Amino acid sequence: MPLSVSIPQPLRLRCSLPALLCFSVFSLAASQPLFARLLSRSHPASAAQPVPVPGLLLAEDFTVTLNGRPAPLAHAAASYDYLSFTMTGPVEVAITAHDKGFWDAGVDLQPWRLGLRPVRTGDTIRFRLNHPAKLSISRPGDFLNHARMIFVFASPPVPPPPSGANVHLIPAGVHVGSLNPKSGETWYLAPGAVIQGSINLWKVSNVKVLGHGVVLYDGPQDPNNDQGWMQKPDWHCIGALDAHQVEIDGVTCLVRSRTWSIQMKDSTGFVYDDLRVIGGNPGNANQDGMDWLGGGDTVVRNSFFRSSDDVLAMQGNWGGYDEAAMVKPGHEVANILVENSELSTSISNIVRAGWPQKRYSSHHFTLRDSDVLHGGIGSCGLPFALFTYWGAKGAAGDHSDFTFENLFLDDWYSLVQMEQRRPELHDFTFRNIWALGQPPLIDSLLSGDVHDVHLDNVKYGPQRVDHDSRVPLAVAEGAAEPSYAQAAGVQARFAVREPVLVPGARAHFEAVKQPRHVRYTWLFGDGTTATGRRVRHRFPDALGTQLDGGPNGAGSFRVLLHVEDKRQPVEQDWAEQAAVVVARWHPAMTTGPTALPTAPGLSYQIYPGQWPDFPDFNHQVPMRAGVTATLAGADPGGFTRFAVAYEGFVDVPADGGYRFAVMARDGARLFVDHEPVAATGPQFAEVCGSPNNAMRYAEGAIGLRAGRHRIRLEALETVSIGTPQLLWEGPAIPLEPIPAAALSHREIDKLVGR
Repeated sequence: MPLSVSIPQPLRLRCSLPALLCFSVFSLAASQPLFARLLSRSHPASAAQPVPVPGLLLAEDFTVTLNGRPAPLAHAAASYDYLSFTMTGPVEVAITAHDKGFWDAGVDLQPWRLGLRPVRTGDTIRFRLNHPAKLSISRPGDFLNHARMIFVFASPPVPPPPSGANVHLIPAGVHVGSLNPKSGETWYLAPGAVIQGSINLWKVSNVKVLGHGVVLYDGPQDPNNDQGWMQKPDWHCIGALDAHQVEIDGVTCLVRSRTWSIQMKDSTGFVYDDLRVIGGNPGNANQDGMDWLGGGDTVVRNSFFRSSDDVLAMQGNWGGYDEAAMVKPGHEVANILVENSELSTSISNIVRAGWPQKRYSSHHFTLRDSDVLHGGIGSCGLPFALFTYWGAKGAAGDHSDFTFENLFLDDWYSLVQMEQRRPELHDFTFRNIWALGQPPLIDSLLSGDVHDVHLDNVKYGPQRVDHDSRVPLAVAEGAAEPSYAQAAGVQARFAVREPVLVPGARAHFEAVKQPRHVRYTWLFGDGTTATGRRVRHRFPDALGTQLDGGPNGAGSFRVLLHVEDKRQPVEQDWAEQAAVVVARWHPAMTTGPTALPTAPGLSYQIYPGQWPDFPDFNHQVPMRAGVTATLAGADPGGFTRFAVAYEGFVDVPADGGYRFAVMARDGARLFVDHEPVAATGPQFAEVCGSPNNAMRYAEGAIGLRAGRHRIRLEALETVSIGTPQLLWEGPAIPLEPIPAAALSHREIDKLVGR
């Protein structure tokens, strides 16, 4: 039957498709079958079909092919690009950077649990996808607001356009103006359709927005102040006020201004499927992924978020920052499920509820079966975390039944920060939280009227958290101790039989035996997999999973073990362990009667100054020096702004590949046997008036023979107060701080400045 099509008056079309298609879309007699045939003619069947990208969005810094055929890369926001295509079979993705040497620092392809590792040839990386996935690609450790990042959205074929009364079709091309659906309407955004504006859902119900189109939002907000909280049309990529029973599938939101990306106020009954949200702005703030201001009853699944603030946030209301707006009671937020999604932010929390002075209640929130690709670093009142509830300055409300389950944490900051004075936070469960490779950078906190918090099989690497110090977690101001439990049923643990791993040599991996009917799946971090409790594997090189090894002749591979009860798939567990493969060895210093005598501890030198970066220590004179058993024991002698250099030796107990990590706020870098091993990135300021920089983390691998090796750690304390941390991991050594007993220095005749 003829399809009635209506386009809102503000929406103007720039159509790059044949005139017949443009006419058919706008004709009151346009037919859905004709539209579908023309779409299929424009998108021939193949294993990989790119989503069309109009010239307005074309990116210029990379070239992409899918199974050898050129594919368009789109520019999203900030320095983020994205690739979107559908697939019906295996796809080889090749990405060539136009900047020479762009991939020299390595390649970080997430989610890590997929076990993908690209092959690099010069400025091109290649990897194979056998199934649909949503990926983040960057250089290791480069994920903050100025990072160059590529997001890949590989999807199943797009369902055909719907038909029927009140169905509106938006063809490929650029359309200027916002979409303002009415109750009962369905809108279909064809692949390649770009709306420059917003989707405004103002007091409507029973609305659907479907397809694989793009909403490009770049509004008039002040880049230096938070105006993004406002509830008004044309102020967000998707904005809803008192809207109910809404379904949004396949939409990509590109948000370039300083505003909340998706905001729902007093709205319920929303379902989002295959949503993609990419936000970036110069202010690197106030650009949440999705916010609920009262309401809820929402399902978000199979979605991707890259935000410049909280990824998911809940409040009872938000009417500004003045006192009256803050203390005004808000509406309840309840019944939210987010699942099978990828979450990334340059700053702030993955999930946040509460705010100082806010008064409202929230219940029944679940985040499950998802990946945290990048957790925000820094602090705003409380440090950022997987989950933060900040109930300070008279905030009140009952908040309960929050569940975080089956989550993978790649780059992240801390687990939980919960503060509430009245009346209470209760029934919070963190179950099957698998942190892969990196420890928490900041301690977690439970403070105030907080109780019934359960940590059930929370793991950092191979070890399960079973007490406060292992998290680590501070319990203060009357909060109740959390409970700890291990995995129900199966438990993933494994050992590597060989203490020394070299390229091409056979290595043996053995999982701890589990009950019958268990499946063991291995991902070796080099793009290969295996099954079975005992497996053998040969690593092809010493470049590591992220292709960032090599300068020191060693690379770290991220080995993952997944254990699953085949009869009850919900019973599962993961374990992670680094396997350092060595191609070049660093010999130990000579030992025996002719060796120079040493004493416990490291020597240190203090160089006062407001150093913006590391000074050339060879041309500086230390104003103070000494010896310390621990890094925290260095005495700056009253200087508050300085650089410090620790020197000495580390005793390596056995031949093997070692992974070293440094943590510092203002900057730190580590040298072993005069080779650079790890260095934190540029200083990254905290927000909300904090005077500190965020904690940074960096790691590197090196092959060491048993015995004594030179070590030098340089650190800055020019903005923040805090001692750097130095960790290591090696044969039979889990990732842990280097013990004082392993450190020594040469005797010195006098101490400078004493």
